[in-house]
Amino acid sequence: MGLKILYIAEIVGKAGVWCVKNALVDLKKAEQPDIVIANADGVTGSYGLGRQHAGYLRKLGIQLAIGGDCSYYKKDLVEAIDTLSGVIRPYNYPPESPGRGWRFVQAGEQKVAVVSLLGRAGFSRVHAENPFTSLGPLVERLHRETPYVIIDFHAGATAEKQAFFFHADGKVSAVIGSHSRVQTSDEGILPGGTAVITDAGRTGSLDSVGGTDPVSRIREYITGVPDWSKDCWARPGIQGVVIELDSSGKALTIRRFSHECEGAPESGDAMEQGG
Repeated sequence: MGLKILYIAEIVGKAGVWCVKNALVDLKKAEQPDIVIANADGVTGSYGLGRQHAGYLRKLGIQLAIGGDCSYYKKDLVEAIDTLSGVIRPYNYPPESPGRGWRFVQAGEQKVAVVSLLGRAGFSRVHAENPFTSLGPLVERLHRETPYVIIDFHAGATAEKQAFFFHADGKVSAVIGSHSRVQTSDEGILPGGTAVITDAGRTGSLDSVGGTDPVSRIREYITGVPDWSKDCWARPGIQGVVIELDSSGKALTIRRFSHECEGAPESGDAMEQGG
């Protein structure tokens, strides 16, 4: 008996949380997944994940929130991450780092190992261990308990992601690329049975720059002054992938999705959310 995985692409800002709140129930009814996981690296203020949002995503039906290079951007999460079973940060952070880099997610009587790994190209504020050399010992350990291993590979360079896909082929069930926040159309299954996609996309405003306000991003490129504070609500949508696995842990199918979310408020000021 195999499993079906529903992966929600990086949730960005208030619009992203709103899309999860309003679309996930119907998406689960349509897909009937065994587990639901999501990249949550941009939930709170478009960069990072706050503690309240971590709990709110759990209430909305996301079993595991996956962090990337922004895992430690919100102090309240850093202080609590060791106690939160529904959150992971990159596995290849230093061993002294708070939190965990992988967790098992229960799917009925079976369990799926979900791992976050951070690439090395394109990150100036974070310096993680080599994800290529980190993979082997970890997978050997996880396979003692489950054939199902899903990796969220959070990386800035397409070449690094694709090299990692072939490195991981046959060792894990799937490698899902994240961080770029732009959905790619290269999903497929490699010869060893590993499902891959360079980037699953984003959940939030689709008419935006990575889910954030275009005007503020243009200003940053002109002035050099960072501005991450402005949410964008133009054409909100939910993106991600659905992956089916056989009983040996190999991928049978991978399918990306992108659904617009109707009825969004023009501004997030009037909505309640947990962060």
